[in-house]
Amino acid sequence: MHRVVETTNGTHRMLMHGNTIHGAQRIREADGAPVTGQPEPLTYYYFGGPISEATMAARAAAGSLNNVAVVGLGAGSMACHRRDGETWTFFEIDPEVVRLARDPNMFRFLSSCAPDAPIVLGDARLTLAASPQQFDLIVLDAFSSDAIPTHLLTREALRSYLARLAPHGMLVMHISNRHLELASVVAAVGATEGLSALVKTDSNQIDFTSDLRAAAMVAALARNEADLGSLLGTPGWEKAAAGGVVAWTDDYSDIIGAMLRKKLGH
Repeated sequence: MHRVVETTNGTHRMLMHGNTIHGAQRIREADGAPVTGQPEPLTYYYFGGPISEATMAARAAAGSLNNVAVVGLGAGSMACHRRDGETWTFFEIDPEVVRLARDPNMFRFLSSCAPDAPIVLGDARLTLAASPQQFDLIVLDAFSSDAIPTHLLTREALRSYLARLAPHGMLVMHISNRHLELASVVAAVGATEGLSALVKTDSNQIDFTSDLRAAAMVAALARNEADLGSLLGTPGWEKAAAGGVVAWTDDYSDIIGAMLRKKLGH
């Protein structure tokens, strides 16, 4: 069940799915005055966080981002990372999420930052694979809920993403999860295709209760290390290690192992 709720002080509006927040927008100032102008991404997508760093690094490494694919729409926060001249396409499985994100009376990220952005409805593994485009950046943001789509984290899925990724493009995975340790899975799957992979856990001094910024864990993968650009020298980004974890495939995944690693801190 999707819920759109406001904070008790009325300053922010959030999109909730179960207990997971899928985006937040500041709608009023502390004195109750409405917020005007382009909305600022919050939660995991705030400017200066790991997702923001990866997006900027991909843009700098490529010189420019012509086409960007984002798997998972949420409230539409990622739209405000778009720059003029870039085409961002969103892939979303849930039509209700699309309806809420497109409604400027609910959230203004899409209407303010990417009003003409195509939204492709359906299972992203199928719809992305069917796209005729090549993308300079593919952002996978489908793993923060309590139940994750494991079929988007397999070796076969990765191969389908690479088929749509430009030769020097970057694949970014948002792998924050309360119950599952996914960095090792991403490292293992990436290694099967010979990819270079970095991972970062946000260590910025942020306070979710005051400004609704959240610490994200993010992985960035590319065919060549050089295509990871400035992330190689940015504090907190480290080479991803599988640590003995076996790569997931369409025939094999180990959810229990991921739960235990998260619980035990491995």
